[in-house]
Amino acid sequence: MFSRINTLGLVGLNAFPVFAEIEASSGLPSFDIVGLADVSVRESRERIRSAFRTSGIQFPSAKIMVNLAPADMKKSGSVHDLGISVALLCVNGAADQEKLKNSAFIGEVALNGEIRGVNGVLPMTITALKQGITEIFVPEKNGSEASVVNGMTVYPVKDLSQLVEHLTGKTPIQPVRPYVPAQTGYDNDLDFADVKGQESAKKALEIAACGGHNVLMVGAPGSGKSMLAKRMPSILPPMTFAESIETTNIHSISGLLDPDTPLITKRPFRSPHHTISTAGLSGGGSVPKPGEISLAHNGLLFLDELAEFSRPTLEILRQPLEDRKVTISRVSGSITYPCSIMLIAAMNPCPCGYFGHPTRKCICSRKQVAGYLSKVSGPMLDRFDLHVEVAPVEFDDLSSERKEESSAAIRERVIKAREIQLQRFKGTDITCNARITSDIIREVCPLTDSAVEMMRGVFDQMGLSARAYDRILKVARTVADMDSKQVIDRKHIAQAVQYRSLDRKYWSND
Repeated sequence: MFSRINTLGLVGLNAFPVFAEIEASSGLPSFDIVGLADVSVRESRERIRSAFRTSGIQFPSAKIMVNLAPADMKKSGSVHDLGISVALLCVNGAADQEKLKNSAFIGEVALNGEIRGVNGVLPMTITALKQGITEIFVPEKNGSEASVVNGMTVYPVKDLSQLVEHLTGKTPIQPVRPYVPAQTGYDNDLDFADVKGQESAKKALEIAACGGHNVLMVGAPGSGKSMLAKRMPSILPPMTFAESIETTNIHSISGLLDPDTPLITKRPFRSPHHTISTAGLSGGGSVPKPGEISLAHNGLLFLDELAEFSRPTLEILRQPLEDRKVTISRVSGSITYPCSIMLIAAMNPCPCGYFGHPTRKCICSRKQVAGYLSKVSGPMLDRFDLHVEVAPVEFDDLSSERKEESSAAIRERVIKAREIQLQRFKGTDITCNARITSDIIREVCPLTDSAVEMMRGVFDQMGLSARAYDRILKVARTVADMDSKQVIDRKHIAQAVQYRSLDRKYWSND
């Protein structure tokens, strides 16, 4: 007897349809799985056999051959357990495969018959819908996650016994109601109103939020660099639904989704410790998983104490920051994860932290300062759109009773600037000024004659690279958007240039 049931597999972020084909024939009872299955898939034989026994379901007494098609795609993990189990139920006559042609089954089967949650349910459900599947059976834990996909009927399965009751029509499983995300709120976020003084740094971070730019903050210990960076999420614009799905897919395959809030609607904020490995930052493993830069996709990656990160770890960021994606290559193949991020970094100017401080004396030698700063290479420094010096907070600012501007007020201006950009780039993949590609930068960044003259002088005097020149133009474009101007003027260029001077102050000493 032959049966075939729809299930799905996952490689990186790419889900693909899989057919659990079973042929039961007379002969010595056996249970074999083929179809390029790894060890975890082959182990499902024992899990499923025990689950049938403990659930009181008769296991077919026959020579059973399971093929996971297509046979040329590697299958890994326990996600196919439920599909294989249902195919066996069809062989037993406990289910009608004709009625399940438009259904798919994913989930891990425990020894006691329980259906355990798996990672990557959202991308698999999206792929199933594209394949014409209208019903999907998933672990109860993953029900809300799958219900995010509009047009799919999602059945949460608790255990095999419950599934048999449903398939035989005795006790139907109630579908999960489509998940509707709550209104995104920022009331619990840290607020810029708590930051005293630092008007210049606040303005720089507002520009960064408006255009999606990368920022490097340099300053003495206690000047407020981390405090400022941790408040950045409170002024970032809301995510679009497409961005939410992209980000949720990455967190889904990483097993980081909260079952109660299966759709990520707030931009991620990731802040790894400086001891993180290159694989932890970029992603890796025998079955490559997303790293911190991918988990921060469509959000913000904050690297505190930048110079304390190892040189190889920092250098691995260079290409992903340009390409907005990271490719992890292994012998078995390559997997690409998106990483469209804002990078915010903070560092001290020297080992003791007081090089260039207006009142405290630096105790580091010139060689120590140069060695410390050299941990951030020129090419890496070039990838920051804004260089911000965070000066020590003055006593008058700290003791002032004056209320600082709230994050809500700043966020309104950020959203207004982003709306201008969304209209400008409508119909393209570009979402903000930091993503402007070189082929259209001259078109979308028109300059007045005075701005051209100023840019020529800056280019010659500062010895800018082509990348630095483009980044100044993009920041100037953002400043002009904040000023509601179509054409970039001299003052916009001047404001963008002032955020490219720290490398002359500090890195020229090495």
